[in-house]
Amino acid sequence: AMATAGPRSFSAAEVRALCAQGACLVSCHRRLYDLSGFVRLHPGGEQLLRRRAGTDVSAALDGPPHRHSANARRWLEQYYVGEMEPGDEQVPPGSSGAAGRTGTGVGTGYRGSRGQHVHNHCLLPQDLVDWQKPLLWQVGYLGEKYDEWVHQPVDRPIRLFHSDVLESLSKTAWYVVFMVWTPVVLYLSWVSYTSLAQGNTRLFSSFTTEYSIPVHKYYFPFIFLLGMFLWSLLEYLIHRFVFHMKPPASNYYLITLHFLLHGQHHKSPFDSSRLVFPPVPASLVIGFFYGVLRLLLPEVLGLSVFVGGLCGYVIYDMMHYYLHYGSPKKGTYLYGLKAYHVKHHFEHQKSGSFGISTRFWDYPFQTLIPEETFKKED
Repeated sequence: AMATAGPRSFSAAEVRALCAQGACLVSCHRRLYDLSGFVRLHPGGEQLLRRRAGTDVSAALDGPPHRHSANARRWLEQYYVGEMEPGDEQVPPGSSGAAGRTGTGVGTGYRGSRGQHVHNHCLLPQDLVDWQKPLLWQVGYLGEKYDEWVHQPVDRPIRLFHSDVLESLSKTAWYVVFMVWTPVVLYLSWVSYTSLAQGNTRLFSSFTTEYSIPVHKYYFPFIFLLGMFLWSLLEYLIHRFVFHMKPPASNYYLITLHFLLHGQHHKSPFDSSRLVFPPVPASLVIGFFYGVLRLLLPEVLGLSVFVGGLCGYVIYDMMHYYLHYGSPKKGTYLYGLKAYHVKHHFEHQKSGSFGISTRFWDYPFQTLIPEETFKKED
């Protein structure tokens, strides 16, 4: 409907009013963009909002060319909402009331000074799907257009399934992961430690009894940490080779699977209900890895490695949520991780930053985002 009606016109007074309500609107050559959703995720978003809300960024984008200018322009278009009225091309700076507030978001909309409801009008191919219907069964038909479409983020909730039951199982609040899995980690840690304390666990006993190595209870913390370390590697490998595979354009089912596993998150990175792994499907995956460890290691030893890995997973899921919605202090480790993750979502979506809770594995696998991309905060 928005496409057929044409872009809406905004006056400078309207833009000032919307910025005063907490929106982050910028203009470029009369084109108006709403960055409210983006500043919520950006490290230092409040400072960005204070500096940019209600301003004209034409000079910045028309300045000396650099390697990211074309990408910046394409990225900006997804937040297009309308045109400035003739004579109001230079948007006056936003009022101080905009500073320190979070935006209300494009996808959910907000009310302008004339009481009209403003929604995101995107020039990129996101209208290839019907947003009023579940997306999971539509994306497979995008074919060769899917890869471009899924890497153009929007700020709106996504519905995957027709069934309300399946839809509810695909979403969860961040604290549910902590409440469900933390007691499991504590209980299995106690079981592992007390079992090792019995002194019956030996390594390599299936090959030789004479030279098998006893595993004492004092080794449990180190085995636990080994499990966490192995999880960090698994986290990297899954994110890189499964979540960021490029499904064949001709394969409807692989495109659908990719969108279900991770594409939905890159399409709607601000959807707080889809930032952590829901417990029901997670239990199936976790059970699979437990079975693998049971086959590879003696029972108690495998359980000890498993519980360390499970703890690593819980930390990873909590950290992933925090990197999207937390506000770490500038200069801290978490601030650097948040900036790194933002680069992954908005600039290096297909390469680099495959570690979420740590950048460690990006070094040996040479997928680290170049440091030069962090030099200009704007």
